[in-house]
Amino acid sequence: MEEKDKDLGTKGKEDTLKGKLGKTAGKIQSKVGEATGNTEMEAKGKAKEAGGTLRSTAGNAEQKVDRTLDREERRERLDE
Repeated sequence: MEEKDKDLGTKGKEDTLKGKLGKTAGKIQSKVGEATGNTEMEAKGKAKEAGGTLRSTAGNAEQKVDRTLDREERRERLDE
């Protein structure tokens, strides 16, 4: 399925998952950098972790908006 064909809820679920994966990968990279004394790797890992957190949060928001829109559409159909 192409990105433009996905509804907001599906895109939100994907973004949430990708964000969690990015956060985990960043945490691992940061810990490896810390353990090896590689401050550049540690910093890149922390940045990746923060990016993952942001993407996951955005995905959760997309899902919430999608649920709200779906609820409103159902209400409008019932009112007809």
